[in-house]
Amino acid sequence: MLNRRTALQGLGATAAALALPPRLAAAPQALRKPPRLRPGDTVGLVEPAGFTDDEFDLALVIETIRAMGLVPRPGKHLADRYGYLAGEDKARAADINAMYADKSVRAVFAVRGGWGCARILPHLDFDLIRANPKLLIGFSDITALHLAFAARAGFTTIHGPNAGSSWGKLSWDAFQSLVFAGEAPVYATPPGNEDRLTQRAGRTRTFRPGKATGRLIGGNLTVLSALMGTPYLPDFDGAILFLEDVDEAQYRIDRMLTQLTLAGVLRRVAGVVFGQCTNCRASGPSLSGFTLSQVLKQHLEPLGVPAFEGALIGHIPNQFSIPVGARAEIDADAGTIRILEPVVA
Repeated sequence: MLNRRTALQGLGATAAALALPPRLAAAPQALRKPPRLRPGDTVGLVEPAGFTDDEFDLALVIETIRAMGLVPRPGKHLADRYGYLAGEDKARAADINAMYADKSVRAVFAVRGGWGCARILPHLDFDLIRANPKLLIGFSDITALHLAFAARAGFTTIHGPNAGSSWGKLSWDAFQSLVFAGEAPVYATPPGNEDRLTQRAGRTRTFRPGKATGRLIGGNLTVLSALMGTPYLPDFDGAILFLEDVDEAQYRIDRMLTQLTLAGVLRRVAGVVFGQCTNCRASGPSLSGFTLSQVLKQHLEPLGVPAFEGALIGHIPNQFSIPVGARAEIDADAGTIRILEPVVA
């Protein structure tokens, strides 16, 4: 898999050179609700970032969508490859535009993440997308699309498993409840079941206690920080910021959170949930002076807003489906995320 940090260096350097406007791009005031999914619905499959070059892997994705009771419609360029990308930028964007133009497609699944979503943002037809609200589902590099949709499309999207993810029971139950049943679930990290007196798995850690309410905005920290200074970020005022990452050493998490602090993002939010940071350890002793929790405490505790870590969000076998743009309440003491209203019509 491509190292996303290396791929983002050029974009991040460009964004850093730009003057950040006084306020980030404002999100639409009233979010519309995309249609819920029902058995038999047709859903689009796109690869807006990395490619899948194994026919068997793509066949498993098709089988997974059918196991959900849905009818998969692969994008025209799904099997393309352009370097480490799933086709050229305009081709990948064209698949997304086509899915939103097709009235028979009820939702759009990203097959996988990787790197490349930010490259297609200038080629997306946001007037078309805004006029045809339907769920976009995926995570990791798909964060760039979630954030851009939150800024420009005016409807909720789902930060949850990609079509090519494992879709364990917890992932499926969370997704089915939110998207098929139209429920407003409460997400709580289940306790671990290790053979030890004191559980370490399944724990949440509170940095600032209390409850907070706001619209859920966030996703992958690396991708979000690389979009700073661009017109593809929503308004963070009063938001519940949720974050996750993978394969990033503690000092790089520190650097990216520092960027969000200096850009004024963190001081605008009403609360913070840091999910999982998978394989986030420094490779050498000179860069491992702080643990991840210590880094998070340094950045989140001074904000004075409810904040906790440990939610099932990120590069893990099972994860929650987080509706980007929807109103939610977090309880930092209990480590819960309560969705406050159905996110589909």
